[in-house]
Amino acid sequence: MAVSCSDTHVADQSSRRIGIIGGTFDPVHLGHLLIAEEARCRLQLDQVIFVPARISPLKLEDGTLFDEEQRYRMVCAAIASNPGFTVSRIDLDRPAPSYTVDTLRLLRNQLGDQHSYYFVLGADSMVTMAKWRQPDAIAQLARLAVVSRPGYAPDMEQLEAAIPGVGGVIDLLDGLLLDISSTEIRRRLQHGLSIRYLVPDSVIEIISTSGPDRMGHRGSQAGNLPQ
Repeated sequence: MAVSCSDTHVADQSSRRIGIIGGTFDPVHLGHLLIAEEARCRLQLDQVIFVPARISPLKLEDGTLFDEEQRYRMVCAAIASNPGFTVSRIDLDRPAPSYTVDTLRLLRNQLGDQHSYYFVLGADSMVTMAKWRQPDAIAQLARLAVVSRPGYAPDMEQLEAAIPGVGGVIDLLDGLLLDISSTEIRRRLQHGLSIRYLVPDSVIEIISTSGPDRMGHRGSQAGNLPQ
């Protein structure tokens, strides 16, 4: 499957509302797309930029199931039908690991400080934010659009104590409770189970041509990937 994808761009120099959603996207799934769309609509964002990480600091030992270019192609395919979504290679084209604070700084330098930036993340990620590199700087570089996730409720008092002032830059987006994870999708792939309705069909097509060695299907054929 041929996938073309334009890198990040902002159509004009006027002030815009830009969302940023990062991750390894290993693989990208419908939960990522729904979170991004929820933020785009609720916060009236002009653009949401997907930023695939070369490798997350939290996954240095584990690595990824799919390589950088496969994950980039999957994101391109997944967002192709939404004109409000775009993708950036800013993390893929620099040395690992990909720290959020560095990503935000680089994007602001690239796109300009005249825009309003919103870093989109799930409540499960927000719970661990105090352990990230320079979380206080992250809170100064962008507002935090936190989308609810089943079973996760950030302790705002604890977060405020760890990251002073963070409460003033959080936009809580409640109501979207979707329990889909890349971890579960990888598990299903490795056990030959269906991932249909968990990831876009265009992503399934890319996965099906990636080869059994990428997915743990020892002895199976990529063309027979359960959907």
